Amino acid sequence: MLSLHKFKYPKITILIIIIFAAYIIFSNANIGNFFIGLEKNNKLLATFVFGLFFSFGFTTPIAVGFFIVSQPENIILSAVIGGIGALIGDILIFSFFRLSLKDEFLRLSRNSILVKGEAIIKKSLSKYIKIYLLYALIGLVISSPLPDEIGILMLAGLTRVKLDKLIILSFLLNTIGIFILLNL
Repeated sequence: MLSLHKFKYPKITILIIIIFAAYIIFSNANIGNFFIGLEKNNKLLATFVFGLFFSFGFTTPIAVGFFIVSQPENIILSAVIGGIGALIGDILIFSFFRLSLKDEFLRLSRNSILVKGEAIIKKSLSKYIKIYLLYALIGLVISSPLPDEIGILMLAGLTRVKLDKLIILSFLLNTIGIFILLNL
C-alpha cells in the first residue's frame, strides 16, 4: 500500500483531491437545490459556517461550492456574514499558524526555482515596490479561494502586521471574495 509519507507534498496532494471532490459534489443538482431551499435563518447560519470554512485550506473548496450554488436573497448580507466567519478563521490561523500547511509551504519556499525568483526580485525592484507587491499578493490570496493559510503565513512571517490590521484586511478581503463567488 502506498503511504502518504512517501509523497513530497502529501497535504497539497490531499487538497487537490478535495478540490476535485468538491467540484463533483456541488455539480450534483440535488446538492445545489438543497442549499437553495434552506430557510432564511438556516441559510445565514450556513453562510457563516461556510465563511469559516472559506479560510481553511482543506475546507475552502467545499465553501466555494456552497457560495456558488447557495443563491442567497441578500447577497451583500450573505457576503458580510460569510466574511465574519472567514475573519474568525483567519484569526485562528494567525494565532496558531504553526498548524496546517506551514511545514510544506516552508519546504516549498526553499525550492530552487522560488529561491532564484526571489533573488531576481530583490535585485530588480526597490524596497517600496516589493512591499506593495507583497501586500497585493497577500490580498489576492486572502480574497481568493486559495487557502488563507498562505496569505496569513506571509503576513505573519514577512510583515509586522498587528492583529487589529489583520482583522480589517481579513474581513474586507474575504467579504469581497465571497461576494464575487455569490455572484457567479
